[in-house]
Amino acid sequence: MTAAAKLFRLDGRVAFISGAAGHLGRPMAHALCEAGAHVILNGRDDAKLKSFEAALRGEGHSVERAAFDVSDFPKVRQFMASRPRLDILVNNAIAMTPAPFASLTPEAFDQTYRSSVTAAFELVRAALPALCAAVAASGDASVVNIASMYGNVAPDSRIYSKPEQSSPLHYGPAKAALLQLTRHLAAELGPEKIRVNALVPGPFPQDSVAGNDPAFAGRLAAKTMLGRTGAACEIAGPLLFLACAASSYVTGSELPVDGGWAAW
Repeated sequence: MTAAAKLFRLDGRVAFISGAAGHLGRPMAHALCEAGAHVILNGRDDAKLKSFEAALRGEGHSVERAAFDVSDFPKVRQFMASRPRLDILVNNAIAMTPAPFASLTPEAFDQTYRSSVTAAFELVRAALPALCAAVAASGDASVVNIASMYGNVAPDSRIYSKPEQSSPLHYGPAKAALLQLTRHLAAELGPEKIRVNALVPGPFPQDSVAGNDPAFAGRLAAKTMLGRTGAACEIAGPLLFLACAASSYVTGSELPVDGGWAAW
């Protein structure tokens, strides 16, 4: 194996990913596994996690599941206190109750913010001793927050012909806050040699979108410089880059993975 290839290996490392069984969580968890990490799969649906865990173990990967809600902060603290070492923390979970502008409640805003921004903060703070142990062992630890292009730009209402297609109004503000939290955490934890970065995905629709509404899928694709939407597997490489030693001098950054959507 070349020296460059070794930079992308995670052998002996321990990773935690929230929202692990979701649309983008699955390929990100796969990427961490395939790079050699032991991966802790987190989510609220234990049955879904159990099935995913079994599939990964069937491929020969080292995994375990941790079924709890990351907005249950006492549970977060209890779990992280039990971990002697954590090299990679991926904050991917978000809970959201979609609703149109007129009926969107403050409680819905609170739920979305708590499950993404506050949960990311609490996970990092609770995991700090385990992250510091990883730094002591290998010289590096990485936190990756999964944000969104809608944390930087507003949805273009012209491409959403149905109200239920549009990005909910409480989603983008939470993701914007997560980006700012990323910068603050990077500044706070830099002296500890813990890196904190954000992935900023663009349009990664479910496979069913193209089949159910090809016109909408086409409008999404036309908004990108590459003229297409992203396949879920295309989030894996950028996640692995920020998680591994290949990005050892990268912190406080945003990595867009949006086909050029926000760069026009």
